[in-house]
Amino acid sequence: MACAVGLAALDVLVNEDMLSRVNALAPYFEAAVHSLKGVRNVTDIRNYGLAAGFTLEAVPGEPAKRPYEVAMKCWDKGFYVRYGGDTIQLAPPFIMEKHQIDSLVQALGEALQETH
Repeated sequence: MACAVGLAALDVLVNEDMLSRVNALAPYFEAAVHSLKGVRNVTDIRNYGLAAGFTLEAVPGEPAKRPYEVAMKCWDKGFYVRYGGDTIQLAPPFIMEKHQIDSLVQALGEALQETH
């Protein structure tokens, strides 16, 4: 069953030319995530394609606290973001539209500003 699902996913990626879509959308996504440079507690931003990572300044003695708090604020705004260690990670679906990227990045920016 798992192999059949994997093969079906590969068929969608190829038949719907998802990689070309990602390549076309990646520069927009990159500009959007890097627009958060200089936002409170962000010490590094990196991305590749439709994946991005944000390193956050640690709360003294609690390096994983701030990413958790930011992730929960994003959740309250309707977005699931991964968090771990001192980072927030984004990996939106390949079918994401530009306005949805804008909404995600805006919510993340707000969550970062709201977190102490």
